[in-house]
Amino acid sequence: MPKRITQDIEPVAGNGLLHRRLFLKRGAAALGAGSLGLMTAARAKELPPWMQAPGRALSGYGSRSRFEGHVQRQPLSAKGTDGAGGSWTPLESLEGMITPNPLHFERHHSGIPDIDPNRHRLLIHGMVKRELFFDMDSLLRYPMVSRTQFIECSGNSYLAGLPAEPVNATCGALHGLVACSEWTGVPLSILLDEAGVDPAAAWILAEGADAAAMSRSVPLAKAMDDALLAIYQNGERLRPDNGYPLRLFLPGYEGNMSVKWLRRIKVAATPAMTRDETAKYSDLRPDGQALLFTFPMEVKSVITSPSPGLELAGPGLYQISGMAWSGLGRIARVEVSADRGATWAEAALSGPVLDKAVTRFRMAWRWDGSPSVIMSRATDETGAAQPAREALIAAKGRKFTYHYNGIQAWRIGSDGQAGNVYA
Repeated sequence: MPKRITQDIEPVAGNGLLHRRLFLKRGAAALGAGSLGLMTAARAKELPPWMQAPGRALSGYGSRSRFEGHVQRQPLSAKGTDGAGGSWTPLESLEGMITPNPLHFERHHSGIPDIDPNRHRLLIHGMVKRELFFDMDSLLRYPMVSRTQFIECSGNSYLAGLPAEPVNATCGALHGLVACSEWTGVPLSILLDEAGVDPAAAWILAEGADAAAMSRSVPLAKAMDDALLAIYQNGERLRPDNGYPLRLFLPGYEGNMSVKWLRRIKVAATPAMTRDETAKYSDLRPDGQALLFTFPMEVKSVITSPSPGLELAGPGLYQISGMAWSGLGRIARVEVSADRGATWAEAALSGPVLDKAVTRFRMAWRWDGSPSVIMSRATDETGAAQPAREALIAAKGRKFTYHYNGIQAWRIGSDGQAGNVYA
C-alpha cells in the first residue's frame, strides 16, 4: 500500500501536491510523525510467536521472506515458438533504484541456454590485426569496472499508450521491461585495443550462444566508449536468464543490443543488417518506411505508487513515488501533476543520481478523495523532455512498436483504485 504522510505543508500545485522539501535532507524529519498510534506498555510486553522459539537454521544461499512470495515477474511466452518470450519486472512492488536479480526482466528469442562456463569461449575477429580467443578464466584476469546503470527493452511501454483504448494492467505489466543493476566486467575497449582494430572499421557484430544465435550490429564508437563485457550483476555472477556466463552491456542503448551469452565479436566496416535490426527492432513510420538504428532509449518516467493494484485507503496524505531514466545521461528534473496536467510541481530526486541509471523521485500528495489523474514527466541533463502521448503519436504515428516514452497517466477513483488512462 502507498505510504501515508501526516505532516501538513503548503500546496505547490493543483489538487494537493506538496513541496518537495519534504523529501530533501533537511526536511526528512518531517516524515517522522507517523499515524501508527501509541503502543501501550502492556501491549509491548506481549511476545509474538516468532520471539518464543528459535528461528530456522542457516543456509548456503539466502531466500526472501515467505510473506514476500507474491512479488513475482509476469512471464509471457510467445505462442508457436520454442522458448521465446519475456518476463516483466513488478515495478509497483519495488523501491529504490536497484532491481533484485531474481526480478530482473527477461527477454529471450529461443529459451535460456544451459552453458558450462568451463567450455564457453569468446572470439574477437574480423578487421583486426590479431584474432583473440578467450575462455572465462582468462577474461577474469583483466581489470574490471563496476557501473550502476539501467537496461530497457525497446518494446517496453508500448502497451501503455499505443492501443486505441487504454490497457488496464499493473505498472509492471505495462512498463516492466526495464531494470537497473550494478554491472561488473571488462571494458570492451581494452580487448579491442589488444586485438588492434583496423582504422577503416566502423562497426562490430555481437553474437550470442543461444539457439537463435541472436546477433546485433553496434557502432564501433559505442564499443570503444562505454561498452562492457559483463560477468557480474549486483555482486554475483550473472544469472542464466541474464546472460551467464558473459554478456555484452551497452549503457543507454536498447536492451536487445546488449547481447546475452556472448560468444563472438566481429569487427567490420558496415553493419551486418541482421534479422533483429531490420525485420525487428526498427521503427515503422507513418509512411510505411522503417527507421533503422535508433539505439538510445530516450528519457522516460513512470509513477509506481500509487498505481494499479495499490489501493489508497481513503483521503489523506500520501507519497507519490516513481522512477525516471534516460539513455542520454542523468535525470535532471522530474515534475508531477495531480490534476491531469493542468499544473505541475517539481519532485525530489533520491540520490545518487547517476549517468544512465534509474533515479527514484518522490512527491507528497494530500488526496481529498475525489477522482484524480496523476502524471509524471522527466527531463534529462541534455535538456530532452519526456513527451506527452498525443505529441509522440503526432510525430511518429501509431504503427511504431519500439521506443515509446510518452507520459503515463494514472486515474485515481474515489474508491482509491488506480487505472491506466489517456490524458
